[in-house]
Amino acid sequence: MSASAAAVANPAPTASVPHTAMVLAAGLGLRMRPLTLTRPKPLVEVGGAPLLDHALNRLAESGVERAVVNTHHLGAMIESHLAGRSSPAITLSPEADLLETGGGVRHALPHLGADPIFVVNADILWLDGPIPALKRLAATWDPAVMDVLLLMMPTVAAVGYDGPGDYHMEADGRLRYRAEGELAPFVFAGVHIVKPELYHAITENRFSNLRLWQQAEEAGRLYGMRHDGVWFHVGTPDAVEEVNTLLGHPILHDAKLSQPRKAEP
Repeated sequence: MSASAAAVANPAPTASVPHTAMVLAAGLGLRMRPLTLTRPKPLVEVGGAPLLDHALNRLAESGVERAVVNTHHLGAMIESHLAGRSSPAITLSPEADLLETGGGVRHALPHLGADPIFVVNADILWLDGPIPALKRLAATWDPAVMDVLLLMMPTVAAVGYDGPGDYHMEADGRLRYRAEGELAPFVFAGVHIVKPELYHAITENRFSNLRLWQQAEEAGRLYGMRHDGVWFHVGTPDAVEEVNTLLGHPILHDAKLSQPRKAEP
């Protein structure tokens, strides 16, 4: 087994965690309507707290010091919700025009620094396994061979997901995007580590992170790590109800789920 394969299979939990994260919270949440007609999707409550709070709490618990949060749809509500939060420290990155996932990160580069960062979708929900997923990602991250490291969820275990999957993963963690019409065993779980300098090479303002992942895959530098906890696909109002029901089930009742963090005075 190669060194990188061993790291993916059994990452050491003591690796340094990125101190900065980009939290993607600018989407329109069209599939979540009518809930998102009056609130942005990251503020939809699931499991007793807004989705955005779950993501930020996970980051804070893993040692991330600063989170840059982009906003667009009903962005003033997100700004108000985050006012006073100190862990992690929040920097807002408003977007007058929706820039998609990659464009949102590129727009926020002045706030992100030069070191590798976490990028987290603000509309996902996961439960950790024995070691927090963010710490496992940090321990698996190897900048010598990786440009991007994605958290991957097996499609058969992804709660509420019924799509064709995204990637095939080799034994050493390298990823290959599925061919057209093909089914893939892993779906992207909404969290990854990336080198910010990759965004400097893109001249367009609006683009998807998938573009950078494709480039990394072509260079053999796109890797994945399998999530060992529970992951929920929360895309519709019905899914919100389903996940809330599941979180009350005895099997998941004692699983660790961050509680809402109150704003400090």
